Amino acid sequence: MDGLIRGLVDVAIGGNERRGRDDEDNSTRDERSRSSWADVVSGEEQDQNRGGGSSHPSQGRRQNVEENQWENKGERVPTRHPHKEENTYAAKVTQQQDFSESQQEDNDGWETVGKKKPARQSHKVQKEQWQDYKLPASEQHYSDDTETHGNLEPSQLELSGLSEACNKLWELDSNRLVPGNDYQIDCGDGKRVHERADMAEGLLFSWVSDEVFRKPTFARFCSLLDNYNPNEGYKEVVTEEERQEQAAFIEEISRTSVIKYLHKYLVIKDVAPGSYQEFKRMLTSLWFDLYGRGGTSGSSSAFEHVFVGEIKQSGGEQVSGFHNWLQFYLEEAKGTVDYQGYIFPRRRGEIPDSETQLLTIQFEWNGVLKSVSSTLVGVSPEFELALYTMCFFMGREENHIQLGPYNVNVKCYRLDNNRIGSAFPIAES
Repeated sequence: MDGLIRGLVDVAIGGNERRGRDDEDNSTRDERSRSSWADVVSGEEQDQNRGGGSSHPSQGRRQNVEENQWENKGERVPTRHPHKEENTYAAKVTQQQDFSESQQEDNDGWETVGKKKPARQSHKVQKEQWQDYKLPASEQHYSDDTETHGNLEPSQLELSGLSEACNKLWELDSNRLVPGNDYQIDCGDGKRVHERADMAEGLLFSWVSDEVFRKPTFARFCSLLDNYNPNEGYKEVVTEEERQEQAAFIEEISRTSVIKYLHKYLVIKDVAPGSYQEFKRMLTSLWFDLYGRGGTSGSSSAFEHVFVGEIKQSGGEQVSGFHNWLQFYLEEAKGTVDYQGYIFPRRRGEIPDSETQLLTIQFEWNGVLKSVSSTLVGVSPEFELALYTMCFFMGREENHIQLGPYNVNVKCYRLDNNRIGSAFPIAES
């Protein structure tokens, strides 16, 4: 009888102990459930997995199995985030992290519901030499003059036709990049101008070679892009160091065949001075002298509008200017540009691809829409500056020209008849 009583007591005590352990397990499970979503959002779980913070790498997988079992049974996950979509999303994120670890891939494990977005590129441009660009132009080191292949003297055909002269600039652009070798783009899907859906799954630029930013004219051009406030109507203040950067950029590009040809052409046309030094000062004034825009004097320049871009405030925010591919790439790499697809070409069948160097696109900059924009991709800074300068002095508002394989209409707007208000290319059918 005593043995029977002791047995019953042991069963009762053992059951309580097991219930206690079950309660502790449930509590631990609750704690894991509460922490899973917060860990995913904060990135702590990811950091621990990468840094070896957990001694049980399969713990996250076991937890996901348990959570999926709860959801499949229709039971509410204890003390979880109240939205089922987030629970599912968190589970997918964790599973993706585990899969990525097993494959030894470094894609941060993030996945959106419905489609996978590529990780945003982080590109650090070599800026060490930029500080030297702020020195007086006479104290800086420049490239040797570009060796010319062919005659820089304009032919009679080029002198009689703007298109032939502009195409000569294209041929002389020895710094123009090669698609697939120097950079890679992904045009995504197309859209009409009035459509607002984002048709690009990822970035426009997949990559740009580091060597591009070691090219002297490219590097000096990029150093100028952060000298401006993008808000139209904001009065610009140009420091002495920024003036040195401007002069140094003009000095650098003046050593290229493209600018030398431009000078010879404009001298023959009695537009530019014969002195090369005076010509360089003319280019500096044309592109960098400030003028009024948006009701404020000294708030804009040809360089800022055409190459950097501005955001109009009046009549609703919109992006104006911003036609340079290097500026687009750098802003996209920083996350301030959101590429949203190319605009359908006028002629059927002419769909842009990774080799295309004249694009018509739509994007947002700092959250403000540019519904349609056109840009020449991969060309050198000196080529673009020479092209628009040529069209400004020798052309009209619309300039129908040939650039290599592209039929282009270079639009050139004037302010007070002696300043470049805007200039950009339009692909023609």
